[in-house]
Amino acid sequence: MSIMEYNGGSVVAMVGKNCVAIASDLRLGNQALNVATFDKIFPVTDRIYIGLSGLATDVSTLRERFRFRVNMYTIKEEREIEPDTFAHLVSSTLYEKRFGPFFIEPVIAGISSPSRGSKPFIAAADLIGCLNFAKDFVVAGTASSELFGIAEGLWEPDLEPEDLFETISQTLLNAVDRDAFSGWGAVVHVITPDRVITRTLKGRMD
Repeated sequence: MSIMEYNGGSVVAMVGKNCVAIASDLRLGNQALNVATFDKIFPVTDRIYIGLSGLATDVSTLRERFRFRVNMYTIKEEREIEPDTFAHLVSSTLYEKRFGPFFIEPVIAGISSPSRGSKPFIAAADLIGCLNFAKDFVVAGTASSELFGIAEGLWEPDLEPEDLFETISQTLLNAVDRDAFSGWGAVVHVITPDRVITRTLKGRMD
């Protein structure tokens, strides 16, 4: 078994019309054993969220490291970090440890500031920080192949926030039902220029 699959978990982000959504399952496992529920998505600013799939210890480590680096950026620059800038911060943080990497695949979703047009942004990276920018959706985790297939079939351009929520929820719930290392419910964040809507979904507990 790959170390990336040891604790399980999957994350997906999608772009809508002036909004983005990011969702993950809640399972924390020890290989095939279910241990607990575990959040994998964390707020960076009011407009940016990051989802971390992979080894749970590295999720906790990187969450704090990103929080520290974003706070330092805010103090130094005297402004909030933009989503694309944060994506490159994530990439450089991972690439620093390329010879002994964090076993994490991050997914970033956010809305740019009003001065930059409040544009939706999503990106994903591999464990050494190679960024993948997309205009539709990005996936990571043990159910990534299932997420790709279902998202290709369900996603449409210019979805409104409620339609985007429905699309990402159905994509995630149906994908994790086909993956033994993901599941146990899900959490979805829909980010719009003026608010963030967070909903917790019930899923199969077997």
